[in-house]
Amino acid sequence: MDFKDYYSALGIDRTASDDEVRKAYRKLARKYHPDVSKEPDAEQRMRDINEAKDVLGDKEKRAAYDALAERVARGGSPDGHFQPPPGWDEGFEFRRGPNQGPADHADFSEFFSSLFGEAERRGAARQNYKARGEDHHAAIEITLEDALNGAEREITLRAQTVDAQGHPKWDNRTLSVKIPPGVHPGQFIRLAGQGMPGHGGEPPGDLYLEVRIAPHKLYRVEERDLYMTLPVTPAEAALGAQVQVPTPTGGVVEVTVPRNARNGLKLRLKGRGLAGKTPGDLYLLIDIALPPADSDDARKAYEQLAQATASFHPRQHLGV
Repeated sequence: MDFKDYYSALGIDRTASDDEVRKAYRKLARKYHPDVSKEPDAEQRMRDINEAKDVLGDKEKRAAYDALAERVARGGSPDGHFQPPPGWDEGFEFRRGPNQGPADHADFSEFFSSLFGEAERRGAARQNYKARGEDHHAAIEITLEDALNGAEREITLRAQTVDAQGHPKWDNRTLSVKIPPGVHPGQFIRLAGQGMPGHGGEPPGDLYLEVRIAPHKLYRVEERDLYMTLPVTPAEAALGAQVQVPTPTGGVVEVTVPRNARNGLKLRLKGRGLAGKTPGDLYLLIDIALPPADSDDARKAYEQLAQATASFHPRQHLGV
């Protein structure tokens, strides 16, 4: 089977517009129509012209054919015999017109059938297929304040849809999303009926938005719990202290730093995390901040501390 050049069949360039395709077809059809033509090969030429018009007059078929022609030109056909490579039509959808059936293409070539025959049968099967629309998934990033208090946000999503002719296209759509208080990272918000359209009169699918919480300057989110680094001075860590801490929902609480607190010590404020059936907690991670020795008084204080703690060996466990 040889690769058919549909452009040559119509006598046009590969850059021909849709209007030029139609004009070329009409001109040749007038010349070779069996009812009026005196040419000896009129019937075969008319079949070739109809086949070329069927492919080049359909945007999706033409795009698929052009892509395949480029692929063949690069790789050639062994021994001059052409066979469509597996998956050559991936990403394209071919559908018959509303009044077309298998008999409409019965006289077309083996080349045409090898390319579009099975693809059109799949398209026809899809037209009679009944099924609920597919669910879609997307991500939505919100602030910690949105997660704590709830909010209503507009989001714009880009999704592939199908036009009236069955051709895939990309559309943007804007949706209003209600964010309930207490949502946490990884949770899904369901928007009923906002997925892909159903087939054969069946309902559309749903859209599931995976919640992501944007980084916050103070708090880190893990599930429903929140974590915050709490800087304290060496004196506060050693002697203990009462310090004020901001809360995620606003306001301030007083927290007890125990005596001899170490770096990384975790203090728990129960129920101060994200809301839920079991609310999350707020964890404060102690971080001992060393004052700089940038004054005589500061240096003298460090010298006195060194003398007072001369028996303290923080690297004893290293064995040196």
